[in-house]
Amino acid sequence: MDNHKLRQRILLFLAAVVLAALIVLIATTGSERNNTPRVGLIITGETTDSGWNSVHYNGVVSACEKLGTKLIVKENVEEGSGRCAEAIHELVDEGAQMIILSSYSYSTEAKEVIDRYSDVAFYAISSEYVSENLTSYFGRMYQARYLAGIVAGLQTESNSVGYVAAMPNCEVNRGINAFTLGVKSVNPEAVVYVSWTDSWDNGEKETAAAEKLIADKAADVVTYHQNQHYTAQTADSAGVYSIGYNEIAEGLSDKYLTASVWNWDSLYFQIIREFVQGQPNSVQRRWFGIDTGVVALSELSPSVSDITRQEVEKALNRLYSGNDVFSGIIYDNNGNLQCGEGETLSDDTLLINMDWFVEGVEIYNEEG
Repeated sequence: MDNHKLRQRILLFLAAVVLAALIVLIATTGSERNNTPRVGLIITGETTDSGWNSVHYNGVVSACEKLGTKLIVKENVEEGSGRCAEAIHELVDEGAQMIILSSYSYSTEAKEVIDRYSDVAFYAISSEYVSENLTSYFGRMYQARYLAGIVAGLQTESNSVGYVAAMPNCEVNRGINAFTLGVKSVNPEAVVYVSWTDSWDNGEKETAAAEKLIADKAADVVTYHQNQHYTAQTADSAGVYSIGYNEIAEGLSDKYLTASVWNWDSLYFQIIREFVQGQPNSVQRRWFGIDTGVVALSELSPSVSDITRQEVEKALNRLYSGNDVFSGIIYDNNGNLQCGEGETLSDDTLLINMDWFVEGVEIYNEEG
């Protein structure tokens, strides 16, 4: 065989080797891409809203990056609009094997669709509905609310504390009750006035509610259960103390006393890891306490006294020791005994049966 033919055969052989390697590489890359776990997230607003939606989005992004999963997001899916079910269909079509429902009512309004996709793992925030393929997840935010109530109870001089709240459901009611128990534990004379906005995110209504509580009820400390910080901003403009929620509000004065805050990075890492490890929906409910770091009270303002700091620290230690907020004698605001001496309310009661308010809560809206 002459050298020319030999060189041709060698070149053909090398070309075949390179081609085979490319085919293997493409097949492997495609296989890895197809096998990458896909997580879907549904939110009521935008990923950049600087409130409830952005902190959930950032928490899921952090978890997905650490765990090597692909994230698919559906934004602006308003509760009660019918869009949640559509968004679930879209996510499944795009390959999502785990879907996170980050707003309270999603799981209820999309129940039939969730049941239909029995091979998809659903995780729904603070959901009262659970099933074999749906886990309810949340933090014991009421524990941080209780600590915030202690701050409010010792800070108020008028004994009138305002609370701007989205709507009366178990999640919101639980927070109001825990906050009020904290207030009353250090200031039995104080009253917590609650004003409903009937919306998670409505700047006009939240601002008006805060202004009314300050003007009509002489509230000198206000807090809120809303997606964004309109109440704290309104209070700051009026020279009134406020306590935040969800994350720390920026750009406010020292009258912004503290906030009941979430560490969503930690929570989402734990539930997405459960899915990645092949054990999705292993329990019906995931409820993370203050001892896990998922919920906390943020740093206290310089306006908060040393006495208040000491009381908060004592209460925090009691929580760490297993003494929960809803323990011992608790009456509702109609005089009915809801918890007796030596008793602790069950998680089922806290999660799905809190349709009442503790003594010290008064509902106030513009009509009265």
